[in-house]
Amino acid sequence: MITILKDSQTAAATSNFINPYAIDVIQTKRKDLVYGISHTEDILDLLVTEGVLTAMKRSIVLTIRGRKDQNSRVLDMLEARGERACRIFFHPCLMLAEPDLYQQIKTYLGNVNERIRDTRRQLIGYLLEREQEATMTITNYRMGAQRTRHSFVIKETKGSDIKKREEKSSFPLLKPDETKLVQTKSENDIHAIVSKGELNLLEELLNDIDVNSVNSSMETLLHVAAENGHLSIVEVLHQRGASLDLQDENNQTALHRAASRGHSEIVKALLQAGAPMYTMDLQGKTPVHLAAENGHLDTVRVLLKEEADMCESCTRDMFLHMAAKEDDWKLTELLLQSGAAVDAQNDQNKTALFYAVAGGHDKTLTVLLNAGAKVDRDVMNEAIKLNQESVLKLLLDNTRRTLSEDVLNSALFSAVRHNRNAVLTTLIDSGANVNICDKQGYTPVLLSAELGHTEVFSVLTVKQAKLDAALPDLSSALHLAVQGGCVPIVEKLLEKGLDPNIIGSKAQTPLHLAAVFNRSDLVGLLSNAGSKVNAVNQDGATPLHLASQQGNDQTAVQLIKRKADLEAVDRQGRTALHYAAAARGKNHVVDVLLSTKANADTPDKAKKTALHLAAMEGNVDAVTSLLSHKVKAGAKDMDGSTPLHYAAAGGFVSIVSLLLQSLKKKGLEERNAWRKTPLHAAAEKGHDNVAVLLLEAGAKINTTDHNKDTPLHCAAQGGHLEMVKRLVGWGQSSQMGKQKKVNLQATNKVGKTPLQIAETGDTPQHESIATLLKRKMFLIK
Repeated sequence: MITILKDSQTAAATSNFINPYAIDVIQTKRKDLVYGISHTEDILDLLVTEGVLTAMKRSIVLTIRGRKDQNSRVLDMLEARGERACRIFFHPCLMLAEPDLYQQIKTYLGNVNERIRDTRRQLIGYLLEREQEATMTITNYRMGAQRTRHSFVIKETKGSDIKKREEKSSFPLLKPDETKLVQTKSENDIHAIVSKGELNLLEELLNDIDVNSVNSSMETLLHVAAENGHLSIVEVLHQRGASLDLQDENNQTALHRAASRGHSEIVKALLQAGAPMYTMDLQGKTPVHLAAENGHLDTVRVLLKEEADMCESCTRDMFLHMAAKEDDWKLTELLLQSGAAVDAQNDQNKTALFYAVAGGHDKTLTVLLNAGAKVDRDVMNEAIKLNQESVLKLLLDNTRRTLSEDVLNSALFSAVRHNRNAVLTTLIDSGANVNICDKQGYTPVLLSAELGHTEVFSVLTVKQAKLDAALPDLSSALHLAVQGGCVPIVEKLLEKGLDPNIIGSKAQTPLHLAAVFNRSDLVGLLSNAGSKVNAVNQDGATPLHLASQQGNDQTAVQLIKRKADLEAVDRQGRTALHYAAAARGKNHVVDVLLSTKANADTPDKAKKTALHLAAMEGNVDAVTSLLSHKVKAGAKDMDGSTPLHYAAAGGFVSIVSLLLQSLKKKGLEERNAWRKTPLHAAAEKGHDNVAVLLLEAGAKINTTDHNKDTPLHCAAQGGHLEMVKRLVGWGQSSQMGKQKKVNLQATNKVGKTPLQIAETGDTPQHESIATLLKRKMFLIK
């Protein structure tokens, strides 16, 4: 059994006695690299040339915004690829693309340990080897009582290779004489010792070598021991700090090697020590792939057991999910035979069956179903969403007896929602309830009518679904189809005899909804079927009222052609013209109604005319149209207010101007129930621009209301500083002629002046008004 030791690799990066590996340097100097690399694209080009990254990964990095984020992503990729990739990053890639930064890293490495002992595998030694131009000789491993001297052989790089690399990079690459070094014979010897299982000799040599040293194929000693089935050596190497995640030139870990050879005990030991089980090699295969391909069922079971033990904290797909995604039905079958849980869920709460369905993998799907995989809502909905009829047939054929009614009915709604008519037919033929009702009260017919899905609606009609179903608010399929504007479904429902005057939500008929949603093309269809054009809803409104309220002029025209009553009133006593006038910015219906002789002066129950409502809402176009039809501009409502009162209170300058022109400046002193004039109304709301128009037209500046408040009192009360300035400054200009000035000393019913009113306020504006009035009254400078 391997004893799990604390990883000392990180500590090695900053030790004063042990030189760090390339991966340690990246982790320690990460911030310097992230902020220091300015030629990220050149670094990526070099890494692709060196075979460290693929062109696809280079493209992915360059889609990231920001150089710092790009650099950080590159470093993440390098760490994931392991020691070899990190070394190549420093030399030649960083050296060529960022020479200054490379020298800083090299200086840092020299400072970590000035007395470099065994530099062969640490980064500083690697850099020194790569930079050395001549043949080197070193004394290496001790073989028994003897030491043997070996030479490094220079391996020349072909000129064509150099040319290809130079074409891909903006930096010149190494010349042929700046070549790569071949591993020493002694390093090959140590790997051979491990291969033969000579534990005693290995233990003697481990004191003088790096336990993670690699041969020309980037194999570590752990790779060799795992492949050759030497459990005791694997244990010793791990105790000496051998890394479990290092990958060879094929991106295989030691666990890959052990699994491919069926060394179950070593696989078990590596897993218990923390070896990663989901790492993929260059072929995209994990250790379980290799074990399965080579028929090592015991090893597959070991891997599955370890996966099952960690499944509660699993944050990725499991082996069975991966096999289903890849449509590897043979591996799926083998995993299931070896004990994989067929309905196990990943961190997305998805089963392997879901991914087989999502990919349309019929063979894998069949294997999973034969193993008893459960068909849940997600699986059925995915098949329907992707319109996989063959997949759906497989699901239904294999689970017809065990499929729950809840899942089947959920699938039925999903088919309606996605307008899958063929799928819907299959589901109904498989026993789905065509009239099932969901929690919101929808049946398939109601849902198809609302969505306007004519294909599935036709299927439901053929399958004898009930067409007279209704939602809890009484909305029928006809209401929903009209609202959605689906003419074919409306026609089919009317053809099937559905009542065109059926009462729905808020006592509205389908024709009311046609008016609200501007379905002018359905007005004639409903009317011809017998829909009552003057039917009223719970508020007493006719379809024409609602079309006018929404500004739907085309629908209004169609309703008027079918004898809609222009003078019909709702519960407030309002006609369609009232509604149209109050619809700000939608004046076309006003013109339609006026052109068909609608009474423009009809008052509602509050004695408001259409002009009152247009003035209240600031509907300039409606006011213009109404005034052009000679309406009573000075009409008073129940409170005695005229349209001018409402326009002034709303601050609608253009409407005030139009009304003054129509009234020929009369009505300025018209008082409402509170004896307020339009100037009072403007002052109360602080509309100083309106006040200017009224004063210029001759409004009296000191007129009083039922509380004897002047407009200045009202402005001070409301804290409207600009209005107070306007009133206080009025009459001081020579252009005003005989216009009276504002009376600063006027007292109201309780004996207070505007100044005293302002002083009772508690806002900064009130304070500013008080100060202004005091200056005007010469109480302060």
